[in-house]
Amino acid sequence: MSEHEPQLAKASTIPSRWYLDPAFLDRERERIFHRTWQWVGRAEDVSRAGDYFAAEVLGEPIVVARDLDSELRGLSNVCRHRAALIAEGKGSGKLLQCPYHGWTYGLDGQLRRAPEMEGVEDFGVNDVCLPKVRVEEWAPLVFANLASSGPSFRETAPAIAEEVERAGFPIERMRFRERREYVVEANWKIYVDNYLEGYHIPMIHPALYRELDYEKYRVEAYRYHATQFAPLRPSGGEDRTYPKTEEDEKALYYWVFPNLMLNFYPGNLQANAVIPLDHQRTLTIFEWYGLEGEDLSQAIAFSHQVQLEDVAISNSVQEGLRSRTYDRGRLSARRENGVHFFHGLLHEHLI
Repeated sequence: MSEHEPQLAKASTIPSRWYLDPAFLDRERERIFHRTWQWVGRAEDVSRAGDYFAAEVLGEPIVVARDLDSELRGLSNVCRHRAALIAEGKGSGKLLQCPYHGWTYGLDGQLRRAPEMEGVEDFGVNDVCLPKVRVEEWAPLVFANLASSGPSFRETAPAIAEEVERAGFPIERMRFRERREYVVEANWKIYVDNYLEGYHIPMIHPALYRELDYEKYRVEAYRYHATQFAPLRPSGGEDRTYPKTEEDEKALYYWVFPNLMLNFYPGNLQANAVIPLDHQRTLTIFEWYGLEGEDLSQAIAFSHQVQLEDVAISNSVQEGLRSRTYDRGRLSARRENGVHFFHGLLHEHLI
């Protein structure tokens, strides 16, 4: 028995108001999302000197750029003049120019030109610079962290990089293949709760249940990430979608606090992000990366089916949480340790 099991046996869920009160999302934005590593884009979009793309971290606009010395940089995407957004989409060039009044910045964030500012007292071009944002690329992904200090993305969950490398996944050769987005009419935490337990699979995902060896499904929690073990059944009938092979044993599934899922397979990577749109609506982003020639159509179609099922049950839970008759529920000590782990991290950051 682990040290966490006695606590789990006595545990309840977080109160329903944590999912329903808009004030909690304000607190989460400041204390969680703006202090953790967030997936913001693709490494291939900033692979060459001069490349850049615009992104945001829960409402905070940033731009990620590969400067002329090939250093990856993260900068505020807000002009220091009148707060217009500087960059849109993605592109390449030696400078970033605000479309409002033409203030122009280097890819290091330094202001280079401010038209018609002659005669303005206590103002110098050399004194103006876009605020820096920490960025890091890993595999085909780019991450940003608005906090000025703290561990790197790799240091946040060091076991992931080590395990992926040890398993021999050629992630450096995987390229973007497809993106899908789904809007969930539920609080973002409901979706994460659902991801972190396999308890619902027999009821909600009949096709997935036929694939998995449910009795061996488990979640192992670490400091800021969790690993899921979901082996395929050793044998199956004609209703099986995937035949079991030796490569199945190499699949790795991770959740990284607060809202990132990484699923590694021998020929591809599925990355998922869970982004709050407001306190009761969530955007879930799915991107697939694969090796050249790898056919991902079957995996994407199967994932789409599972996602629609998860969206439907998450929407249902949001409705139920609004009931005057419900506040907390008990957790399965056998199946919901991942949910308990997530709720513990929420308490750590919010209370």
